Amino acid sequence: METEFIIKTIIGLIVILAFLIFLLLLQPKNKRQRQQDNLHVAEIKKDTKEENSSANTDLFYLVDIIKNKKSSADTLSEALELIIKHHGQVHKKLGLRPHPDFDTYIDILFTICRHPNANKDIIITFDRELEKLNPEYKQEINEAIAKGLNSRGL
Repeated sequence: METEFIIKTIIGLIVILAFLIFLLLLQPKNKRQRQQDNLHVAEIKKDTKEENSSANTDLFYLVDIIKNKKSSADTLSEALELIIKHHGQVHKKLGLRPHPDFDTYIDILFTICRHPNANKDIIITFDRELEKLNPEYKQEINEAIAKGLNSRGL
């Protein structure tokens, strides 16, 4: 009887020890995840400060900010304002075909329509400003926005 009690006690202690080790290994992952999230938020804030100082107005840098799913609505609107301000004018059409550089703007339109933090005001403002600067691309802009909005999941 005593040996049976000792064996059950040892098994119980092993189970408790395994549970405590599991909790110990789980806790640092959560802390590391929080630290990574905090670092990511700090990077986004740094990117926002850089945008405000107009230090990074490179089109592809701004497109990367827009494609980042964690960008806030304010960051998106600031990036889109900088695109309009510094890169809003698209080259003239090549006959009936749009200029190859216009593909970047189609990608931007499609991305903001699908972005989780984009709202109607951001999309409409960028649409109107881009159409105002490039009236000959109005049909292509409208088609890109329609495709982007239709591709959103309900």
